[in-house]
Amino acid sequence: MAKHPPSSSDDGELFRQSIGSVRRIRDDRVIPESKRPGPHPKRHEANEIPIDGELQDQEPEWSEMAAGDTLFFARPGLQQRIIRKLRRGQFSIGAELDMHGMIVREARNALTPFLINCRSRGIRCLRIIHGKGLSSRDGKPVLKMQLDHWLRQRLEVVAFCSARRNDGGTGAVYVLLKR
Repeated sequence: MAKHPPSSSDDGELFRQSIGSVRRIRDDRVIPESKRPGPHPKRHEANEIPIDGELQDQEPEWSEMAAGDTLFFARPGLQQRIIRKLRRGQFSIGAELDMHGMIVREARNALTPFLINCRSRGIRCLRIIHGKGLSSRDGKPVLKMQLDHWLRQRLEVVAFCSARRNDGGTGAVYVLLKR
């Protein structure tokens, strides 16, 4: 590297003359001219279109699900690190919905406002307890199957998976919402 010759006092004086008078800045914060608009979900209205009563109570095609089966869903592009963290139960759970004893229609009517409320409060991870369905009519986990179907349709749901054993195991799910 080439060394620069030492500056002389003439160079400093020439610099001061060329920039003119200066004043010391007391505060270096920049105040924006206008505030940024608040977040407004673009697809919120589309998510809340009421579903026809028949379609709402219709059983999903994968009715072979058993009480001990685990649930898992992740949107394409979600980082593996986030999925691993969700499966391990390492996100702090901000809210919980217990659907024990609810019929399908009640559960559906409880789910939508719960998700909207969590999203508006900025809650990222939640737990939904659906039960294992051991005492249902056919011994099949009806709410578990329906919840799997409903959560996949919700655009604000990024991923969900069965909870760890101490958080409800295959009778509950961790749900991760968009930021």
